[in-house]
Amino acid sequence: MTPDIQDGSTDEVLNADGLSAHYGSVPALDRIKVRVAHGQIVTVIGGNGAGKSTLLNAIMGALPAGGRSSGTVRYLGAEVQDWEIERRVGRGMSLVPERRELFGSMSVEDNLLLGGFRLYRAGRPGWRDTLDEVYALFPRLKERRRQQAGTLSGGERQMLAVGRALMAQPRLLMLDEPSLGLAPRIVREIFQIISRLRGTGVAILLVEQNARAALQVADYGYVLETGDLVLEGPADMLAGHPRIMESYLGLGGKPA
Repeated sequence: MTPDIQDGSTDEVLNADGLSAHYGSVPALDRIKVRVAHGQIVTVIGGNGAGKSTLLNAIMGALPAGGRSSGTVRYLGAEVQDWEIERRVGRGMSLVPERRELFGSMSVEDNLLLGGFRLYRAGRPGWRDTLDEVYALFPRLKERRRQQAGTLSGGERQMLAVGRALMAQPRLLMLDEPSLGLAPRIVREIFQIISRLRGTGVAILLVEQNARAALQVADYGYVLETGDLVLEGPADMLAGHPRIMESYLGLGGKPA
């Protein structure tokens, strides 16, 4: 059974509380609270400009120049809001950004191995075995392992970005708009893989505009609108909420 993220259990991986963010004098997030438990998929949905990417960057300590955040970010029980990004990554936090940020002139396999470099540098035994697990999740990447990353399709690049993040063996995987720019068939494939990741025990925080796809795989969801948290609840409850159905699912408040 999926842990209850509201019970304050020790199974909690992430607890961001009172998280606010500003770019200069412009507010982007207002006292947001988000929790994710071990082995759970939690989604944050909302339209353009809602603050979804800002939320992930604030949690990761990766706000761009001019951005600042306040509030508390607890990861595995430790307050990490003052930690450098490298330390957060070292403890198992991983962010797949919207732009994917692959090395286009490097091969698929070299991109993946780069994702595990921290474990290699730390002398972690068996770190390279994760490569086989990634290839099992993404057989297409194995087929194209010698191919330059820059020649992949959009869907394949997204698979590579997720696979590279998994090479670091994260405890918390944050995904920023994984469906962006992808054809519907590829979106379904990507979300099937995200759903399968639940079985690995990794906690997933999924930011998405595609509310339908996100709520189908998530256990719990939050709805952001212009930096404010306006709704939260179990994903199946949100999928049936009139406000969500009308604003995000295009159903005019009527059940499908």
